[in-house]
Amino acid sequence: MELKHDKKADAIYVHLSDAPYTYGKDLDTERRIDYDASGKPRGIEVTCVSHGVNLDDLPESKELERELRSKNIRLFA
Repeated sequence: MELKHDKKADAIYVHLSDAPYTYGKDLDTERRIDYDASGKPRGIEVTCVSHGVNLDDLPESKELERELRSKNIRLFA
């Protein structure tokens, strides 16, 4: 898992896999999951992270939570 935080864009991208991008699915206006051809998540994009990140329905949420906390990115309770 590789997390990139773009403070200027107020967004993060979490790279989960090197598999090629096939399609993406918006969970809501601030969260999107990218998938590979086999339907496995390959990345997560979250915008408006300064307001907090909602981990509901995100893949690898426990590991993602640790990464976000280590970077002092706020989470929704």
